[in-house]
Order: sequence, then structure tokens, then C-alpha cells
Amino acid sequence: MSLFPTEAAFDDALASLPRADLACRAAAAARQGQLTKPAGSLGRLEEIAIFLAGWQRRARPHIDRGRAAVFAGNHGVTRHGVSAFPPIVTAQMVANFAAGGAAINALAGAAGLDLHVVPIDLDRPTEDFTVAAAMSQADCLAALNCGADMVDPGLDLLLLGEMGIGNSTAAAALCQRSFGGSAREWVGAGTGVDAHGLAMKREVVELAMAYHADAPMTPFETLRRVGGREIVAIAGAMLAARHRHVPVVLDGFICAAALAPLAVAMPTITDHIIAGHRSAEAGHGRLLDRLGLRPLLDLDMRLGEGSGGAVAVAVIRTALAAHDQMATFADAGVSAGG
Repeated sequence: MSLFPTEAAFDDALASLPRADLACRAAAAARQGQLTKPAGSLGRLEEIAIFLAGWQRRARPHIDRGRAAVFAGNHGVTRHGVSAFPPIVTAQMVANFAAGGAAINALAGAAGLDLHVVPIDLDRPTEDFTVAAAMSQADCLAALNCGADMVDPGLDLLLLGEMGIGNSTAAAALCQRSFGGSAREWVGAGTGVDAHGLAMKREVVELAMAYHADAPMTPFETLRRVGGREIVAIAGAMLAARHRHVPVVLDGFICAAALAPLAVAMPTITDHIIAGHRSAEAGHGRLLDRLGLRPLLDLDMRLGEGSGGAVAVAVIRTALAAHDQMATFADAGVSAGG
């Protein structure tokens, strides 16, 4: 059964977000206070353990079932020359994922994550959103549910990633429609376009803003009008994960842009989400600031695929190892500081 059979069901799910288990958070914080170290000396590693305790609903969280879900989609807006690569590269990279030859294959493996790659109608690109809505209502709902289907209730952690030539243009459009500002603020080089390509991307985003100016400013309408199937799937996965108490790690700019229209309507949607890293894409840092998310890493990465998020999961595992395996002052016979 689809989690989002209708737009109203999607709206209802966004309006009724479950909260973290405060008792488990408190128990995890208490344990941190008993471990053989000065209070707060492990910095954000302590925060990560407490965060995951609240969403996994156990005082000693762990990642036995971690999943990386990478969604792929194609974009009609590429007809304007907004990418340095042709749309066929999306399918070629999906084949590379399947063959185990991409960065995310190596990095997900290193992070101990089960990798799922989900191509969505690659032979049917979205519409050019400068002259039409990117998706019909039915296509948008299908993409939302495609994302939700990747969220098993028993998962301990979900990393979200994407692949789609042209999707940094869609991401910039989502950000501008959600948070305002100008195309210059949100549009970056993406796959590495030159100055002409960058100017074209900005023009395309401004055309999209003008075309959809009178459309309803709801999360669903913003996603379906200027998003892409893989981006909408990420939004569906994030919302499904919240309702199934699965904490989420986001990759870069495109993944965070999927969150933008949801966060404008319901700011607490970010409460179960960790920003894995700050990418080198121009608008990502600005977007994270608007979302109130502090990234774990800043490594100048801009690949996508979930790659930066996978590196962050390795850090998250170290946080949980310290939380679970360190002795308490009582266990070790060490006097606690006062």
C-alpha cells in the first residue's frame, strides 16, 4: 500500500511528524556523563550518539542495518544546455553503480552500508519546467512513494543520494522557490559548466520562477513543478523515514534541496536529519544555514551519489562505538570529576 496515495495524504504526513524519544535521549546523555572522559570532551561525537538514541528509541544506538539509497532521474530542462554532460550519462552511471565501479560503491562499502540504486523512468525525462510543470500529480506521487518504499521500518540509519544530469538546476529552482533570493545566489557550477553554462543555468531558473509564479506555494506543488523524480523520491524517503523513526543522513546540495519545500512548511522536518557534509556547490552552505543544519564534514566534495554522506556515516559509527564501548567511571574504578 502506498504511503502517499494522494496529495492530501502527503500533506497530512508532513503535518503530523513524530518526535524523538526524549527518555532515550536523556538516558544516552546520562551515559555520556558517566563515561571515562571529561564531560563534552568528545564534542559532536557525543551529540551524534544522543541524537541517534532519540530516533532509534534506545539508549545505546547502533547501526546493524544501515542503507544507502541512491535515486536516479532525468530532466527535460537539460535541453537548455545546463549541464557539462549529456543526459545519457545518468543511465551510464546507473550501470556503473550496478557494476560496482562508482565512488558510492566503494564509500558505502567502507561505511558498512547496504547500497540500493533506484533508477526512476530514465527513458522518460521530466518536462522542461521553464514551460510546464516538471511532473504531473500522478508522477509526483509515484516518485514520492518510490522513495518511501526504500524505508524499511527496521532500518537503523538511511543515507540518501542521487544521480541525474541537470539536477543541480532543479535543486537551485527548488531553493529559490522555497526561500526566495535570486538565481545568482542558488545556481552553481554543478558538474562543471563554464561561464556560459552558468549564465544559462541562472536564466533557466529565473524563467522557471516566472512561469510558476502564480502556482500554489505548497511543498507538493513546488516539488512537482520544478523538481525531478529522483529529488521527489528523496523527499518521500525523508518523510517516510520520519514516520518510521529512521534517522537520515543527507548527502549534498541536491539532497538538501529536496528538503527545502518541506522545511518551509514544517521546519521540524529537519529534526531527524544529519547533514553529512557541506559540498563545494555554491548554494549548499547557504541552504544548510536556512535549514538550520550543521554539516558533519567539509571536504570540498561535490560528486553527489551519496558520497559525502557515506564518509559522514563512518564518523557516525565512531561516535556510536565510543558511546557503547567506553567504560563508565564506575566500571573502570576511576574517580569522576566534580
